[in-house]
Amino acid sequence: MSIQVRYSIIIPMFNEEAVIQETYRRIKKVMGLTGEPYELIFVNDGSTDSCAQMIEEYSYWDESVKLIDLSRNFGHQIAITAGMDYALGDAVVIIDADLQDPPELIPQMIAEWKRGYHVVYAKRIKRNGESLFKKWTASLFYRVLRYSTDISIPVDTGDFRLMDRRVCEELKRLPEKNRFVRGLVSWVGFRQKALEYEREERLAGETKYPLGRMLKLSVDGITSFSYKPLKLAGVLGALLSASGFLYLLYVLYLALFTDAAVKGWASMIGITLTFNGFVLLMLGILGEYVGRIYDESKGRPLYIVQEFHSGRPQQSAPEQRVSRLNP
Repeated sequence: MSIQVRYSIIIPMFNEEAVIQETYRRIKKVMGLTGEPYELIFVNDGSTDSCAQMIEEYSYWDESVKLIDLSRNFGHQIAITAGMDYALGDAVVIIDADLQDPPELIPQMIAEWKRGYHVVYAKRIKRNGESLFKKWTASLFYRVLRYSTDISIPVDTGDFRLMDRRVCEELKRLPEKNRFVRGLVSWVGFRQKALEYEREERLAGETKYPLGRMLKLSVDGITSFSYKPLKLAGVLGALLSASGFLYLLYVLYLALFTDAAVKGWASMIGITLTFNGFVLLMLGILGEYVGRIYDESKGRPLYIVQEFHSGRPQQSAPEQRVSRLNP
């Protein structure tokens, strides 16, 4: 017999031992005030510290706690996807374990959901405790993403949001491997509303999104929702070709009608480097798209669950999305 769960809170975690106890305490306090049944789904994304063991112990005496222990680090977006596959709630909330996003905002999200909104996402108006470089690159990323993609993805928003069960079910139908969840949420549509808040400094530990991961997330976001980079490559190629043709006419004019023809390699090398650089850039952009086609064609599961711990009967995740080591 299935158990009715009103709210599912998905908490992806990667080496969050220093903060996970406080995360559990604060989310439990907030959800206890709702007076409705809920579940806390902690997704261990290949952590090497003891945060998974801590959550496993919680699940022994707290039936609201579930632990999805992935076999390795599959990435933040895949961890979120795993949580959604296992969630049972009528409303699903995604929140990171580092407490930069305040759990105390969840009741406001629930209130907006009850007013009829299908997605309630948190929009940052201030980012405390982050370097100027991180703030600048994040702001640039969101604006480039908005310009590059063909759908309206809200700026200055992360994955902290509440989604109606219907939205969650639609997301579970989307099979792509290189996932950008906040973009997928915008793509499926439905009634959406923003709640503004100030993002706090990390309570403890280090950021799990260094520059390299931010760049990968940026590429995933742009290539998943737009062909504009390919179109831009074509436009630049046409402009460079036209410029090269005009320069060729200029060189022919100098050679045929004047004695000022340049006898050297400087101009030729300049043109060669320019065109070769553009060709390599275009091949790199094409490679990103071809690589994603290759990933999609493999048909591998999105993630592998090493262990699952829960005090409640659990809903099976779709077989095409997950493989289990321990059935």
